[in-house]
Amino acid sequence: MTRKIAFQGEPGAFSHAATHALFPDDEALPCTTFEDTIAAVQNGDAEYGVVPVENSLYGRITDIYHLLPESGLFITGEHFLRIEMNLLGLPGTRLEDIKAVQSLSVALGQCRKFINKHKLRTINGVDTAGSAREIAQKGDRTVGAIASRFAAEVYGLDVVAGNIEDAAHNTTRFLVISKKAEEPKPGSAKVKTTFVFRVRNVPAALYKAMGGFATNGVNMTKLESYMLDGSFTATQFYADIEGHPSDRAVQLAFEELSFFTDHFHVLGVYPAASPDGAQ
Repeated sequence: MTRKIAFQGEPGAFSHAATHALFPDDEALPCTTFEDTIAAVQNGDAEYGVVPVENSLYGRITDIYHLLPESGLFITGEHFLRIEMNLLGLPGTRLEDIKAVQSLSVALGQCRKFINKHKLRTINGVDTAGSAREIAQKGDRTVGAIASRFAAEVYGLDVVAGNIEDAAHNTTRFLVISKKAEEPKPGSAKVKTTFVFRVRNVPAALYKAMGGFATNGVNMTKLESYMLDGSFTATQFYADIEGHPSDRAVQLAFEELSFFTDHFHVLGVYPAASPDGAQ
């Protein structure tokens, strides 16, 4: 039976491309917001959700850090997607035919050198995939869209010019979320554990909480902090480590962490993906 996989955005969005890469034989379910994406998994409309958590150029996706810990869902996987910007046009369109380009303002900014070189007028769109859809619908050869190759396939457009972004290292990390935890077996290679915690209100609590990971040789690959409910004194930390909770070193690190925290929750234990393998 074909499963439904929820993602935020229109068909052809980069999140859709990540969803297709992870679940090529399943049905992608587009959702308007991150809240809708999470709700689709919570209420069973989708088996999994695919959400972006950070980008190599723009940092973390703040909404996910607030929504995911309170969702009751689990992280079951990750995927790194290389973000390649392409100039799309109607079938048969040549570069010299295009006088204006439409896309999300961020995408336009990432392709500033190409746009300036070819003296293209810019049009701000709601998102990359939506811009591709509008170009396909309007049928105007003088206007192109900046979007993914996947969007070109979805809307029947040509890639007039490929990989036109200024920065070659633009990559987004996506998380797979589910109602059920799907932990790799203990001893599996390249396992990542994600958790959230809040430190006690005592001097040097965070420093002491982190000490257990250093002394036990557990590599912490991410540590993010953010305020809770708009309070300057209530802070939650989001962390990724390499290792399985059943590993003795991780157990000892978590045990030491517990002495200095008043809240701790594992969001997921899942196979680690390699950023170098981003596609």
